[in-house]
Amino acid sequence: MNTKRAIQALAIAFTLAVMIGCQSAANQPDNTDTSSSTAAASGQPGQPAPLTHRRDGSRSRESAQSAPAARTVTAPAGTSVHVRLSTELNTGTAAAGSPFEGTLSEPLVVHGVTVAPQGSLVSGRVTNVVSSGRLKRPPEISLMLTSIAPEGRPATSISTSTWSESGKSHKKRNILMTGGGAGLGALVGAVAGGGKGAAIGGLVGAAGGAGAAYATGKKEIDLPPETGLTFRLSAPASFTVQ
Repeated sequence: MNTKRAIQALAIAFTLAVMIGCQSAANQPDNTDTSSSTAAASGQPGQPAPLTHRRDGSRSRESAQSAPAARTVTAPAGTSVHVRLSTELNTGTAAAGSPFEGTLSEPLVVHGVTVAPQGSLVSGRVTNVVSSGRLKRPPEISLMLTSIAPEGRPATSISTSTWSESGKSHKKRNILMTGGGAGLGALVGAVAGGGKGAAIGGLVGAAGGAGAAYATGKKEIDLPPETGLTFRLSAPASFTVQ
């Protein structure tokens, strides 16, 4: 009898334990649903968001790796720089130190790399200018470049050799004009008044010839827009290229 009661008591205890366990499991919150609900309520992305961030980061790294790195290319001294003027330069109006501008008429290529494409802006200055004299002094003008600015990149300072041009001397032409005038004057004077007239006529003719030389002898050097000029680098110049 005691054994039977003991078995019944154990059965009842086991049944109560199972019921209590089931009730506890039913009362536990669903963490997955709660976290999902909380994320939805706060407007934040769900579980896939970290994967998206990882993919975006990978794309950024790939883009950075595929973009070519900037490098420096140095053009050696002696490199030719071909330029076309953008503004007019005239020895009658230009002054030493005056700036001028132009563009590259040909790409500047160093070891097969184009460091400045055709059309790049160039700047320079007039280093010397002499206006034409009436009787003796021929005109002169000297130029040099100071910078090249490839499109989309800052200007690079450069040093170049001087480009110069001088006008023709008036001396021979003036002598011919003066002498010719004197001869013609002497001939006219001789016909009009003998030997004395020839001397007077020669002086008058010489004066007339000198006057003609003065009136016609002034001729300036003019460099209109689109004039092509060639300079050479007098020192190495470094350019940043992609």
